Amino acid sequence: MSDGDTLRLRDGRRVRLLQIDAPELHGDCFGKAALTALRRLTPAGTRVTLVADRRLDRSDSYGRLLRYVFVGGRNVNVELVRRGAASPYFFRGRRGRHAIDLLRAAREARGARRGYWGACPRADLDPAAGSITGRA
Repeated sequence: MSDGDTLRLRDGRRVRLLQIDAPELHGDCFGKAALTALRRLTPAGTRVTLVADRRLDRSDSYGRLLRYVFVGGRNVNVELVRRGAASPYFFRGRRGRHAIDLLRAAREARGARRGYWGACPRADLDPAAGSITGRA
């Protein structure tokens, strides 16, 4: 893992968690905590299920796979947002099949001041983009 929204698989492939954005590891408020949250949800050796969204791109410009990540029946992308470790992110405004769940989880986390929302007082959810703006 290099940050709170990217996994490295055992075979070396990198997976960017689809439709979310976590604070950057260096320089952003809550960046290290976001990485910790991802590590707790997907510890080394955890079996994950990767699910593409046919409405969206399958890889990004860095060659990373763009996928929803599941551990058991839990959507890790949504869970990171629910914990306040990431926000919804809709590249070019395109919303995938879990967009509603992601936005609900963000509103829930913000309302409870979980994670980023409690640690970074100037954070705001941009409803048009579906992403967090602002820094502490």
